[in-house]
Amino acid sequence: MEQYYHNNLYLNLLFLFISAVFLTFSAIFYKHRSQYYNHPNLPPGRPGIPYLGETLDFLSTGWTGRPEKFVTDRIREFSSSAFKTHIVGEPTVVLAGAEGNKFLFTNENKLVVVWWPDSVSKIFPFSETTSIHEESRRFRKFLPQFMKPEALQRYVGEMDEVARRHFASLWEDRDRVEVLPLAKKYTFWVACRLFVSLDDPARIAELGVPFDDVASGIFALPFDLPWTPFRRAIRASKFIREEYLVGIIRRRKAELAAAAAAEEEDILSYMLTATDDGGEHMSEIDTADKILGLLVGSHDTAAATCTFVVKFLSELPDVYDRVYQGASPLLFILV
Repeated sequence: MEQYYHNNLYLNLLFLFISAVFLTFSAIFYKHRSQYYNHPNLPPGRPGIPYLGETLDFLSTGWTGRPEKFVTDRIREFSSSAFKTHIVGEPTVVLAGAEGNKFLFTNENKLVVVWWPDSVSKIFPFSETTSIHEESRRFRKFLPQFMKPEALQRYVGEMDEVARRHFASLWEDRDRVEVLPLAKKYTFWVACRLFVSLDDPARIAELGVPFDDVASGIFALPFDLPWTPFRRAIRASKFIREEYLVGIIRRRKAELAAAAAAEEEDILSYMLTATDDGGEHMSEIDTADKILGLLVGSHDTAAATCTFVVKFLSELPDVYDRVYQGASPLLFILV
């Protein structure tokens, strides 16, 4: 009889525990659905499961090599070029097509503002003294000077030199190559050269190890746990900023002070010599943050473009022959 009561007690406690978990999950799910998705002006869509939303679907399409499938499937399902979802821990509205792009780019700081998910902000911490909108506005003031025609003319020659060395060391005398990993090495080398004048292949390769962790963690599940890619990205970002970039920045500041480096030699020199509206220079850690952001932003997009160029040239031998026979060496490298 005593054993019977003990068994009943355990079953009752188990039932209460399961009921509490179910009620908690239901409350979270209801709040998740109602907090962001019941506004009458939102486009059609679904929030997915609590916290994760549709992040797993979003990431899985990228892992299978078809990231656009996440968008095209929902455009077809909802019969709309705009839909609501929940990815990387944030409620999101996706705008597709020419009209959506035009709306975003013509209404920045009017109807829409620059924004980053909390997960990305953990990997790329922004200035503690200014808002993300102010940081974006300040940073955009630097870029036009860096992209002046005379500067671009010099960059073409530097990219040409890097491309020749890259092909000689990693492409020549090989029967088979994997283009995307090599294209990433090339674009990373070019970015290091143009942004911070880092040209030592050994140091670039050393920097590339933690950099790959950062790039991999940006679109990983935002779980800040010791074994996750997201935590590795946070640690790698901090390591790159504090152990690599701050040291480069301090050496460059000393060179500029001693007139050993020409002003505006690269984007780092320009950032160190430029001032904001109040005449203040950017801090070392803020400068390191911006350089790291530029390295990441210039990495996958340019590498993917280079990879598709090689892919299409391999599929169209007649076009490849015309490019190879009719273009100058410099044009062939840029194509």
